[in-house]
Amino acid sequence: MAGFRCWVLLLLCISFRVYPQTEVPFTRGINLTSWFQAANPYQIQAGKYTLEDFQQIKSLGCDVIRLPINLHAMAGAAPDYRLDPLFLEFLDQAVDWAESLGIYLILDNHTFDPAVGTDPEIGPILEKVWTQMAEHYRDRSQYVLYEVLNEPHDISDQQWNNIQMGVVDAIREVDQDHFIVIGPAGWNSFHNLDDMPVYPQDKLIYTFHFYDPFVFTHQGASWTNPSMAPLADVPFPYDAGNMPQFPGSLTGTWIESAFNDYHNTGTVADVKSMIDIAVQFRTNRNVPVYCGEFGAYIPNSDNQDRVAYYREIRSYLEENDLPWTMWDYHGGFGLFVEGGNGLFDHDLNVELLTALDLTVPGQSPYVKQPESTGFPIYTDQIGGQIYESSSGGSEINYYTEDRPNNGKYCLRWEDGEQYQYIGLDIRPNKDLQQLVDQGYALDFLFRATEPMTFDIRFMDTDTGSEDHPWRMRYTVDETLVAFDRRWHHVHIPLSEFVEGGAWEGEFYQPDGKFDWTDIDRMEIVAEYGDMGSTKLWFDNMYVTNLDTARVHDDSEFELVTSLEDGLAPQILIYPNPASDRLNIAVASEVSNKHSEPVRFILMDGMGRKLRSGSVQDRTSIDISQFPAGLYFAKVTGADQYPVTRRIIKN
Repeated sequence: MAGFRCWVLLLLCISFRVYPQTEVPFTRGINLTSWFQAANPYQIQAGKYTLEDFQQIKSLGCDVIRLPINLHAMAGAAPDYRLDPLFLEFLDQAVDWAESLGIYLILDNHTFDPAVGTDPEIGPILEKVWTQMAEHYRDRSQYVLYEVLNEPHDISDQQWNNIQMGVVDAIREVDQDHFIVIGPAGWNSFHNLDDMPVYPQDKLIYTFHFYDPFVFTHQGASWTNPSMAPLADVPFPYDAGNMPQFPGSLTGTWIESAFNDYHNTGTVADVKSMIDIAVQFRTNRNVPVYCGEFGAYIPNSDNQDRVAYYREIRSYLEENDLPWTMWDYHGGFGLFVEGGNGLFDHDLNVELLTALDLTVPGQSPYVKQPESTGFPIYTDQIGGQIYESSSGGSEINYYTEDRPNNGKYCLRWEDGEQYQYIGLDIRPNKDLQQLVDQGYALDFLFRATEPMTFDIRFMDTDTGSEDHPWRMRYTVDETLVAFDRRWHHVHIPLSEFVEGGAWEGEFYQPDGKFDWTDIDRMEIVAEYGDMGSTKLWFDNMYVTNLDTARVHDDSEFELVTSLEDGLAPQILIYPNPASDRLNIAVASEVSNKHSEPVRFILMDGMGRKLRSGSVQDRTSIDISQFPAGLYFAKVTGADQYPVTRRIIKN
């Protein structure tokens, strides 16, 4: 009888899959990229995705969204690494949407640079930020999951495993209920799963990423080392008759070796054998495992080959009961057709959705219609279907509380060098010709600390080799509005913008070719020089036919900002007005507190530097040779923001 029972038990083990101790609670979904992957909380484009987007994603048949977050950029400085309340405000909204729809949301710490290895000293910030995240979300539903860190790399398995163990322990100190997603070193490679230790905690999900064969999935990618941008038209699966010529610029690199071995690695059988490594890990450990990323880059790949690849990966993952989140939604690996506007009802890649076994919504061609009413560009946040696309280098804060004229926030811009700009990409492009003809205007509230000259411009679409991104511009200076630290209402009819040529590798003079029917973007540009110490604010910006905006607070804004430890009240700049000498005095406890000296910069009314140096208790500056007029004195302490004062010289 005992032998019979053993025989039955053996048959049951053979017949039925042994499932892990805890199942992954979701099955399939997407990565929602380039939303919370911002340089700081004030750069997050909060309105880029809405509840409607979450509803649309769910309607595809997805039950999970992995949300990449540049989490460490959302935290303050050491040692506390305090999470910014604005970031949590925006993230709470996404969590609310997910919970209301019953869709899982993985909060993925995507503080990640492929060119920079993971710091072996990253443990303290990981533990601090995740303790705060767990404290904040521990009472939320089970639809919220935590993912410790995306793709740790150039760090040993042992180092990373020890760090990750510490983070899991820190989370479990405050939250024992929510799932934690953990992954191996080596870019979350399935090859490194076996090097992970046995974690004793409950409710852990092991993740891996899958981008094999790399010469197919990353052909055209510029962020690899070396860049794979020259590589194109590699088929999947391998087809000897359709292989492209290998780019000579990549000769002698690892990419050439991988290309030459593609007849082995580019087969469906080899791809499945790689996924089998993750399957075997799950079987051996009896733990839940899921594929957090897979995909193929669009620009240099044939769409049919991409479709074939996604079909094979998705079907084999599901055949082996491995849940997945594909990379990504609107990005370079995404669900939308190349060259489209990313519109859910018009631009989805139907063949790709079919390959992923997702629900395909009805699609229709997008037909641009002339705009017949105005629209918001900025009101507490960037307007709908307008996307942040600014140049790098300057400081742009979309959510400053520097006494906005309307609502909760206004937009502040500073530290811009010549030609840097605030960029607002309009998608899909707008036909504004009817609004121009009907007298519509660009209407906004404006404030500035000191004079400068800048351009606001609309740019049309570059349609090909015979066309250029032509500009219509309006120059803003003191002839239009006072730069006096007070809010002013500005109303610029679109018909008063003038042609400004085009730049496309070289400058093209105006040629009468600007097209108001195909507006691609709007820019605010430091066209005529560096901003210096000037700060600009914008609020309630619309394209409108109304000229009724009101200034609610016309008092002068005194920029005594943000010296976190009270430095500003301990600085005296006197006399003001001044004649021969200007004195800058700093309390001794301030100058002694910092390892670096407190410094001053004296600038003329255009922000050009005239004098600079360190301040030791009191510094006297000879200004007798300067003409009468407006000047600015800026004082900075180590690791602090500047205090700027307007100085009148008699």
